[in-house]
Amino acid sequence: MTSLAVPTLRKRRLDIRLNARAIAQAVIVLYVLVAVIGPFLIPYNATATSTIDRLQPPGSTLSDGSISLLGTDQVGRSIVAQVVSGSRVSMLIAATTVGAAGALGLVLGLVAGYFGRWSDSLIMRLGDIQLAFPSILLAILIAGVLGPSVTNVIITLSITRWVIFARVVRASALIATKSEAVEGARLLGVSNFSVIMRYILPRVLGPLAVAATVQVGLMVIAEASLSFLGLGVPLDQASWGSIIANGRDYLASAWWIAAFPGVALVLLVIATGMATDGNNSANQTM
Repeated sequence: MTSLAVPTLRKRRLDIRLNARAIAQAVIVLYVLVAVIGPFLIPYNATATSTIDRLQPPGSTLSDGSISLLGTDQVGRSIVAQVVSGSRVSMLIAATTVGAAGALGLVLGLVAGYFGRWSDSLIMRLGDIQLAFPSILLAILIAGVLGPSVTNVIITLSITRWVIFARVVRASALIATKSEAVEGARLLGVSNFSVIMRYILPRVLGPLAVAATVQVGLMVIAEASLSFLGLGVPLDQASWGSIIANGRDYLASAWWIAAFPGVALVLLVIATGMATDGNNSANQTM
């Protein structure tokens, strides 16, 4: 009885995690759709101001007769338009940063894991030096030097995150390098580039994809943190971090300014974490 109950319990837990993963993936897809087509569907301008309609609560009727779904901020800008526009900026920066940092980490990780010796020591020691500094403080330093812009935010976060991808790729490459297929290819005189592309690269893409999924949520938080401090995207572009920063002085009288972008940020981060956790659970069971 007990021996039958244990596999059943494990299967139920796996089913719950897989269901949670499906829900998380649906939430992420919804965010992507909102970021892509949301600005075309929302009849509000994220930068348009109206002093007459300032600090209107959610559901209020504005001076032009329209309904403010999520209220307005201290200069009369629509919160729903800012949240939708901020989702586009945040997800664009997160995806581009993960792609750039992942590509750099992939190349350096493959070099360190396959060739080893001095290249491995040099790349990993550079990574250790960078990891000695808290990533957010390093990002603040670089962003402060470069100045606020979308491109500079991507450069800043890519510099602070390549080490994570390089370590993941290096660990997988070290294991793949010791396989019989790689050793046989080397004995046959196959070029290093061909060995890496045929035998090493396919084995590191899986762990790299998992790491990238985790980093998406962290990139969103990092971008929001920089924008909150005024070091992220310019003030003329909506960002969840800058919207929350604008609403911190109105928490008692106009809570909706900071609350709604904060909820959007939290839901996206939780969804990316759940999607990654479900993926890891399924892989371990298989």
